[in-house]
Amino acid sequence: MESIISTMAEQLGPAFVVLGAALAAGFAGSGSAWGIGIANEAAAGIMTEDPKKFVSALILLALPGTQGIYGFLIAIFALLKAGIIGSPAAVTVWQGFAIGAACLPIAIAGFYSAIWQGKSSAASILLISKRPEQMGKAIILPAMCETYAVLGLLVSLLMLNGIKIG
Repeated sequence: MESIISTMAEQLGPAFVVLGAALAAGFAGSGSAWGIGIANEAAAGIMTEDPKKFVSALILLALPGTQGIYGFLIAIFALLKAGIIGSPAAVTVWQGFAIGAACLPIAIAGFYSAIWQGKSSAASILLISKRPEQMGKAIILPAMCETYAVLGLLVSLLMLNGIKIG
């Protein structure tokens, strides 16, 4: 019985890390997919009228995809920090919990900001359908949503950096 408890205690820290990494990549990636899907609907609509607007629409609909990249990066950093990939490290339950918790800012901020950025990108795509000369302004509008994903990324990075292993 003691060996089972000991094994569980050894595996619980890494399990928290894997859970946090999965949440970071999964939620931020899901938000990006959702946001891109929203923007795609607008892009497809304007291209039925003017197929030449593809490149402009593509730029705008790609913007919500960055949150998925941020979540992926944090997941990799968390797995590296815990030694799950790369150099092996012994992670305690509390260290694993802390690393898993450090993944939450980008998971949450990435998910929501990607969806709202997709909606903003869709509106901007409609803007360029009528006023193509407004492309610069059309990019700035959804980029404002990106600010909060970047803040989530930075907070996750700072939290991961502050956790001592070993």
